[in-house]
Amino acid sequence: MTMDRITRRKALMGGAGLAALGALGARAARADDMPPGFRRVATQYIASLAGDNEASGGGAQTWGLWRQDPGPRGVWLRLFPAVQAAGGLTLAGWRFEAKDWWMEEHGLIMESPEFPLPPGRYLVTGGREATTVLTVAPPDANGDQHWDLANGVTIGEVTHLACRSARYTPETADGTCSPAQANKAAFPVMPGGTMPSVPGCTKRDYAVLFVIGVEDSAAS
Repeated sequence: MTMDRITRRKALMGGAGLAALGALGARAARADDMPPGFRRVATQYIASLAGDNEASGGGAQTWGLWRQDPGPRGVWLRLFPAVQAAGGLTLAGWRFEAKDWWMEEHGLIMESPEFPLPPGRYLVTGGREATTVLTVAPPDANGDQHWDLANGVTIGEVTHLACRSARYTPETADGTCSPAQANKAAFPVMPGGTMPSVPGCTKRDYAVLFVIGVEDSAAS
């Protein structure tokens, strides 16, 4: 989910960096443009399993949250042997989980997001054409979390197409699913494309939404 080079350089400059998310995202990111009751946050990232044309639904308990960009904390595929030699511990301090791991569009192995996505209201954007409020309800009696995007905006409209992410798990309980089997030539993934399959792995593609503001009562 690493931002492109220009976006990342601007992001390091503070408020001006959010302009790289697109005109609507940048305008909404300014403190005085936050919806009432919201506050601006350093960009966070939601991994969503909802369909592009959906504007509401259930299943938000299957969504994850990265509170910081996992890209710079990731491990290039070519450096995976060093992580194996270190017993799964990465230089950034997180531990690689052989039975459940993530990868992004440049071929960086990432730490897992936080599950489930905490209930609350989030100002989300894909940095393209829409910025809106995502409301995530607490779990119901069955553990299901309902979600809703304001103003009829769909998941596809607040998905950052250049950021691709997928979760990889073994195809069988006793199977092997390793980044060592990934095809390095398959990266980078084109914006809007699907993440490459890896032999021995079951793959789930997740949409990526930028969080640029949260309701005061939401987790930060």
